[in-house]
Amino acid sequence: MFRPRTLKILALIVAGYVLILLPGQFYPRYLDTPVGILLLLPILSVYIFHNLGVPGLVENNGLCGWGMCPPTPFGWTIAAIVWLVPLWLLAWGIGSISAARNID
Repeated sequence: MFRPRTLKILALIVAGYVLILLPGQFYPRYLDTPVGILLLLPILSVYIFHNLGVPGLVENNGLCGWGMCPPTPFGWTIAAIVWLVPLWLLAWGIGSISAARNID
């Protein structure tokens, strides 16, 4: 579960996500494309959970007028947990399959 192989694979998955997300820092319209929308799903999951009734995820309880309220620190934590746990399980599965085949 916490083998170095699993952690390396998880780091590669997260680094790949960051590299794919990086063009949005320099070209903001990149995030308006379908790829950009898919990349923003971890952040958008905070708003989905807020709409489902989980309290304390967005500032001002979601009452920010016409704009979208930013997530609270608790909201960022929930988003990180919700998306890192499945990625960790994926990395664990990939690591165990590659260990079974003795691929290094």
